[in-house]
Amino acid sequence: MDAEEARALAQGFDPQRLTAAFYESESPYETYAALRAWDPVHRCANGSYFLTRYADLDQVYRDRVRFSSDKRSVFGPVFGVTSPLYAHHTTSLVFNDAPYHTRVRRPIVEALSTSVVRGLEAGIMSLVDSLLGRLQELRQFDLVEDFAAHIPVEVIGNLLCVPREDRGPLRGWSLAILGALESTTTAVQRQQGNEAVSEFARYLRKLIGARRRQPGPDTDLLTRLLRERELSEEELLQNCVFLLNAGHETTTNIIANGLYLFLRTPAAAQLLRDDPALVVPAIEECLRLESPNQLGNRLVSGEPQPTRKPAGE
Repeated sequence: MDAEEARALAQGFDPQRLTAAFYESESPYETYAALRAWDPVHRCANGSYFLTRYADLDQVYRDRVRFSSDKRSVFGPVFGVTSPLYAHHTTSLVFNDAPYHTRVRRPIVEALSTSVVRGLEAGIMSLVDSLLGRLQELRQFDLVEDFAAHIPVEVIGNLLCVPREDRGPLRGWSLAILGALESTTTAVQRQQGNEAVSEFARYLRKLIGARRRQPGPDTDLLTRLLRERELSEEELLQNCVFLLNAGHETTTNIIANGLYLFLRTPAAAQLLRDDPALVVPAIEECLRLESPNQLGNRLVSGEPQPTRKPAGE
């Protein structure tokens, strides 16, 4: 691609009107490179700005005074302020600033102690071994549907001690909730997202009621959070939904992206086979080269937001 082609590609870029060609081959990275070179602070058709330089992005993500994660003003017109999707996304950690974010994040991080996470390791290894064994029995398989997607659902299901027979709907709920966050959505997608939030919350209320009557083991995240009593029930519900969503799509996609990279670079795959100790830097490189999360966003802060009360008060 010559300079004029790169300039035209950068100037014509619109993240809300991505074509199929954008997703193919090296096209996304060619586009990002063109933007960095010719239009690193790109003004989009809807008035937003698309930043591609590390220094600019680092500044935006670190500046919590002028830039905000709070999306109430955005989600209200899209979802409706009385909708389940609005309730979920404005209560979960990812779309909130301090002090709410800090207060809710603290007990979740404390409940996910090193010992708790380490205690999950044997179960994860057994799960992966069983999934790989099943793949060997199949003549052909879908990496995502038959392998990658099962791992986060099972891990988070174990973390919340969700009975195995109840885990069937978890991935579908997650996909519907996350799908409603796409830059353009249909009324059907939003309806499916609202139904998924409602069904998930309804199930979690029953699970929380059961935990109140009979607490689980110390490794059970839900039991630990209930014992600390720092979150309202609504905050607990919505952030348990968030844990599934945050861990589900990213984990599933990095497994698929990683295999794609190794299939394209067999020498790197052989290097890892010869020295399994390279697995940590290999994962880091997969995350760098084919990140499952290609886009983040912040709002420019305007008037100070009113201090929010814990949900349910």
